[in-house]
Amino acid sequence: MRILVVYAHPVETSFNAVTHRTVVDNLKAAGHVIDDCDLYAEGFNPVMGREERINYHDEAICQVPVQSYVDRLLAAEALVLVHPVWNFGYPAILKGFMDRVLVPGVAFRLIDGNVKPHLFNIRKLGAVVTYGSSRLRATLLGDPPRRLTKRALRAIIHPMARTVYLPLYDMNRNTESTRTAFVEKVAATMRSF
Repeated sequence: MRILVVYAHPVETSFNAVTHRTVVDNLKAAGHVIDDCDLYAEGFNPVMGREERINYHDEAICQVPVQSYVDRLLAAEALVLVHPVWNFGYPAILKGFMDRVLVPGVAFRLIDGNVKPHLFNIRKLGAVVTYGSSRLRATLLGDPPRRLTKRALRAIIHPMARTVYLPLYDMNRNTESTRTAFVEKVAATMRSF
């Protein structure tokens, strides 16, 4: 299976970098073809400019500024996101990726004003996510990243797609053993992805 891994963390020595390497290495070991998209390393510009917004609903041209990323997404059969949760949301670079790449004609179609899912080439969706706060606090605040992944993204991909969400909560108080156990869980999940 061809899998696009979208990674969003600026520090190459972070725990997220460890989970990213674990995802990529174990997907490759399972025989998948990986397109590893490190948004920071690639210098992805998350800012949607004025012209992009004006042309947003024109499927013929809205993809042009990010065509290489659109092509990579459309070539994939699965998508795996690896990122931290900052301020109970995606990092800005990942949010910008969503805003600029998941445009009409790619992620959805607008038909008579109604949004129709269109990213049916994605048959599996995964996310490996770290939170600074506890699960209870995230849940009390609605856990937006979980909901965005498991509901909003899930709604635009293949209707039979399997979704895997692997969160590690409470990074501020995790121990070496809880981090190691999480990495092992990520490795096992990606080997069977």
